[in-house]
Amino acid sequence: MSLLVVGLSHRSAPVSVLERASLSPDTQVKLLHDTLAAEPAVEASVLATCNRIELYADVDKFHAGVAELSTLLARHSGVGLEELTPYLYVHYEDRAVHHLFSVACGLDSMVIGEGQILGQIKDALALGQDLHTAGRLLNDLFQQSLRVGKRAHSETGIDRAGQSLVTFGLEQLAQGADVHAWARGKRALVIGAGSMSSLAAATLARAGVAEVVVANRTRERAERLVRILTEPGGTGVRAGTADMAAAGDELTRADIVVSCTGATGLVLGVEAVEAALKNREAHGDGAPLALLDLAMPRDIDAAVHRIGGVRLVDIESLAEASADAPMAADVDQVRTIVADEVAAFGAAQRAAHITPTVVALRAMAADVVAGEVARLDGRLPDLDERQRAEVAQTVRRVVDKLLHAPTVRIKQLAAEPGGAGYADALRTLFDLDPETVAAVSRADLNDADVKNRGRV
Repeated sequence: MSLLVVGLSHRSAPVSVLERASLSPDTQVKLLHDTLAAEPAVEASVLATCNRIELYADVDKFHAGVAELSTLLARHSGVGLEELTPYLYVHYEDRAVHHLFSVACGLDSMVIGEGQILGQIKDALALGQDLHTAGRLLNDLFQQSLRVGKRAHSETGIDRAGQSLVTFGLEQLAQGADVHAWARGKRALVIGAGSMSSLAAATLARAGVAEVVVANRTRERAERLVRILTEPGGTGVRAGTADMAAAGDELTRADIVVSCTGATGLVLGVEAVEAALKNREAHGDGAPLALLDLAMPRDIDAAVHRIGGVRLVDIESLAEASADAPMAADVDQVRTIVADEVAAFGAAQRAAHITPTVVALRAMAADVVAGEVARLDGRLPDLDERQRAEVAQTVRRVVDKLLHAPTVRIKQLAAEPGGAGYADALRTLFDLDPETVAAVSRADLNDADVKNRGRV
């Protein structure tokens, strides 16, 4: 089986296409189930963020796998295959591993070096595990990508090159001014209470806003976020909640609005923003209104930017701004880490591929020893227990010594590029039962699944 990823991101597709192709949580579940039902795939995971949609699978046929995964992405995104295809990229085997490791390190992010992607990869892995669509290969791949990402952030200065999408967005709203000076004393409205909204609320609080109001469809989640902001030892900001129905009233009182919900339609339209501006003017508040839309699909109507007294920054404008963002020198160091980790992962996977065959060979040898010892017992019935044990141990030592060097060497050879064929050669030379090898593989897979589920 072989690793394949088919996807699109801010690097390959315009935001308008990404927005239409975005996958809701329920759609992601359906996509994974349908991918497993498709013939070429035996494992699947989906990584869906505000600026990328990627479907990972373990497939037995490359061309059939690309065709099937592309069709599934088109079907579940609602974007026609002919329209979607020009924006899709395909990575296979080591290139697929290299791609995910680069993504985990923030090298493929809209804002180079941002660390939030690690949480999104962790969520993607957890979903695949919960649905049992991620098997040994994808468990190993995603677990290792998390370790590579953490290594990049701990061993290099990539954090100096990167920042969260929230911080980058606020910098664009501040138009070159110091974000802390710009935000200090302002009132902020955060629409949504998910991970991105939570990060936005915390970032605004640290920037010095006077108040944060959280509006969310589920009041309990908004209240939980407010408790985090106001708990002892927290940010110390004044915070409260509002119903989504009251977001228009809060918009009147806010200076900064950050929206990131999972809604499929607009949360703030032109009429709502115009009404808020009129109310602000009626109360003598002529300050400009700053809107940051981090949702995909977008929460705020793009036409809002034409309204006087409003500055709107959304994913599309962030993509344009990030294209000119400077990259830190540490990026080269991270790329070296990624290259080394890809080589190590490939070697480990190739070595693991031959392990069931080696285990089956040793099991067959043990059966041969047991049979010969039993035959000896029948021919030499006068041997006492000590003598029988000594003879049996001697035979086992001879077999172990004969097998030791070949099995160690074949594991080394299998770990090298192109070493996959050694397992087949070993099975042929020793006439190993394919079902015995498969049984060992299934047992290893079950053990790995239990271990991996406990490590997320």
